[in-house]
Amino acid sequence: MGKSKSRKFKRTQFSPNNKHGNNAGEEAIEKVEEEGEAFSSAGDLLEKLQSPSPDIREFACASISRLVQQTQVIPSFLQRDVVRCLGPMLLDKSFAVRETAAGALRNLSACGGFEVCDDMVKQDIMTPLVALLKECSAGFHSNSVLSPKSKDEQKNYTEDVANEAINLLWNVCESSSRAVSVFSKEGLLDVVMSCLERHSENVELAVSAAYCLQTVTEDNPELLCRLTPSSLQVLESVMMSSQSTMEHLLLRTLAAGCVWNLKSALPSSSQAETLSAVMRILSNSLEVDAGQAILELKEQESRRREEGKEREVQPCSDRPGEETGSREGDGMEEGDEETGKPNTSPDNDISDLLPPKNEEVKQATALLSAQQTSLEIIVNMCCSDDPSDDEWEELSSSDESDMCAESSLCECSGVQVLSPLCLSAEIHTALISFLLPEKVLKKTEFPSSAALDTCMKCPAWKSLVKKMHQVQCRALFCLHNMLSVMEGEALGGVVALQALAEHLSQLVFSQPEIPKEDEFLEAVTSAVRSLLQIMASRNIPQCMSPQQLIGLCEAAAQCSHTSVRVNAIAILGITGSTLAKQHHTADKLQMIGSFLLQVATKDPSLVGTGEALDALFDVFADGVEAERAARHIKLLPALRTLQPVFKAKMRKEGREKYSPDQLCVLDNVKVNLRRFISYLETLEKKPSP
Repeated sequence: MGKSKSRKFKRTQFSPNNKHGNNAGEEAIEKVEEEGEAFSSAGDLLEKLQSPSPDIREFACASISRLVQQTQVIPSFLQRDVVRCLGPMLLDKSFAVRETAAGALRNLSACGGFEVCDDMVKQDIMTPLVALLKECSAGFHSNSVLSPKSKDEQKNYTEDVANEAINLLWNVCESSSRAVSVFSKEGLLDVVMSCLERHSENVELAVSAAYCLQTVTEDNPELLCRLTPSSLQVLESVMMSSQSTMEHLLLRTLAAGCVWNLKSALPSSSQAETLSAVMRILSNSLEVDAGQAILELKEQESRRREEGKEREVQPCSDRPGEETGSREGDGMEEGDEETGKPNTSPDNDISDLLPPKNEEVKQATALLSAQQTSLEIIVNMCCSDDPSDDEWEELSSSDESDMCAESSLCECSGVQVLSPLCLSAEIHTALISFLLPEKVLKKTEFPSSAALDTCMKCPAWKSLVKKMHQVQCRALFCLHNMLSVMEGEALGGVVALQALAEHLSQLVFSQPEIPKEDEFLEAVTSAVRSLLQIMASRNIPQCMSPQQLIGLCEAAAQCSHTSVRVNAIAILGITGSTLAKQHHTADKLQMIGSFLLQVATKDPSLVGTGEALDALFDVFADGVEAERAARHIKLLPALRTLQPVFKAKMRKEGREKYSPDQLCVLDNVKVNLRRFISYLETLEKKPSP
């Protein structure tokens, strides 16, 4: 069996904006829902963009902004060329129209997904967007445009427009390499840095800029060439900021992620100090007890509301669509309440993506985002830069196939079967110095039940439940990567590894039923797999029984994600290989062998079938107990029946569905299947053990 490969995370999914939905926009939604004429509404609103009245243009942009948060409405706007209609609005004479137009495009890019973003770039949204961003950047250094409200309610349109535009830029750069190239060539790095420089006055704008910068600095050598010392100084000033809010904690974490992406451009003389600063920020982020913080923020909200009852005044909002009154909510849930119709489709629920309006929810969201980002940065630190990370990660432990006779398995896959630990000494030392393994392990625990109950009882806080579970899953992936690249002694030795096995066993088996959420299953099976590999290689006993592991694998086998099923198969392969070396284990090997045979026969993916066969080769390769179990489950006739089916499926699906690397591994499995059948036939001629 090959070693499990470390996981790498891309930037988190971008979020739409829910600010540009005034009452007129809500009426437009009602029109769509009640009359069922989205296409007609789209045409009417796009026509209003040509109105000579800035108020009508703003109304149209705000209405579109809210409508496109409903994914079923997006096609009708795309058919009407919404991108080309809204693009010129980014440079409208009215700053209010610019802001609402940027918000509408931001929502379209977020709710439409990667394909819509890529199409927006193809329709040249970058030309007006670049012009708008450069104009905003220049406006930072002059008198900003303010709304004609009283001094207490003045609105900085330049910064607000820039925030919407930066979020739109982040979304399209996340999806389009062409957009990233435009970013580099047009000098937008300076624009983003100018937004970051305003972190003391406008942390929301700075956070948006940091998210965007973290996206465009990942694997972007073209941008590294354009990096200046002043840019690094801006990032340094952000990392050294001392504000204590959760938003500033998130900002510092994002800046640390940007610096990590830019590490190759740092002067060698300052790299050690910079690495220490990055690790300190990640450590500070992870040491916060999110469950306790959420409870405290909820109490703070309750006190604020009690105090506000005595002097409650309906505020006047100059921001288009910003709600007034006491209604809570953070997006689609609230929108559903406004339309009076519940959102019954979970596939269209984007409530967890929408930015919260409640200040305490906003701080809690920032904390969880900071912790998730910290864990993703550590995941990537403990990950190889192998370009085949997204390919099938598993390699057969057996001989090479005829197809790969001239090249080693590591050449086929991009990794070695038993690759050496690849974590640099500097990173290894820094992780240990800042106690990050312990802090990561703490985050793998289930979220606080008190915090979960509190959030579930209040609609405005409900989106935090998903975020808390996401932090746990990121921590499990982080643990998986750490186990893959760090020595067991660095993690605490035999006793610590056994305690970790107990901890993971509690996570999986302490519930009445094994959790079936895809992300949790992928994360926990990855961590269990890595741990069992280490313990098996060092002959360390572990506490999880074959029956328990088969229960986990049965749950994983129902998952649609191939990676989860592959993890489960590998777990049983490791367990079976260990049992085959022990006495009186034939019954347990029969259970494992029967399950692996079932997977090899029924898994819908050749990858799953190949991994199950490879595990069977390992488990039943040698030993008296393995021979006895193989005879009992009739392994030989089962493999003889499976062999022609596997070959036929490879011929039919191979080149259409799988990469050359995957085909190389599958061809290796096919050859080893033939050899393994010959081996079993030889055993069949021997007397029964």
